[in-house]
Amino acid sequence: ALLLTEDYQLIEFPSVLLPKGVILGSVVNIDVCRDRETEKRQRNEFRELQEQILKDFGTNQPKPPVIRVGHTTQTWVVIQWEPLDVASAELKSLHLYRDGQRMMQQMPVTLDLANSIAAVKTTGLDVDHEYDFMVEMRTSAGTFFSNTVTAKTHSLDNLSGICVCFGDCESQDEINNLKETLDRIGATYADSLSFNVTHLVARYRSGSAFEDALKYNIPIVKPDWVLACEANGKLQPAIKYALE
Repeated sequence: ALLLTEDYQLIEFPSVLLPKGVILGSVVNIDVCRDRETEKRQRNEFRELQEQILKDFGTNQPKPPVIRVGHTTQTWVVIQWEPLDVASAELKSLHLYRDGQRMMQQMPVTLDLANSIAAVKTTGLDVDHEYDFMVEMRTSAGTFFSNTVTAKTHSLDNLSGICVCFGDCESQDEINNLKETLDRIGATYADSLSFNVTHLVARYRSGSAFEDALKYNIPIVKPDWVLACEANGKLQPAIKYALE
């Protein structure tokens, strides 16, 4: 609808907003006022939104990973880390560095998996050798590097890195005797397979522990291997005592 003001200005006005019964020549009064309360409310809402965005994306930044040395043997080391904090960013990838060189090491690919496992085992290391390790964390908010930790692999006569899990043996008495031997040489044993387990000791190719050891490529040796380590005072090759 076209309205004509007293000073002969034309105004286009939605006809649906006109009172019923208005016809050509009708006189209508239109009152337009400023809604200051709504302006104030909208400004406050906008300011609160800006502050929330600043808090979520401008103040809280991802924190560099914090790592430490875990279990160590003659040829491998476990590198552990504290729960990763990426704030509101997205984890892109994790990378392990050894002596300043990025390794082709499989790492957790999601934040949930990284915080669930919270460790990686790096293998193929030299005996009785010192290494520096660092973790690179790439996120949508940038790249962050952890602290550097130094780990030294064990010498052959240092048997403290041995951690045994037992499979099916002759009897519980045999297992108990083997545990006593492990205690004497400074080694340890575990009830189930984990990152720290270096060998599965068993007499029979059966049981869930045996299947898991095959799956995770953990050496499976006969009980004689434990006795040979004690008798020789140093780590013995697993292949000589492999369970066939």
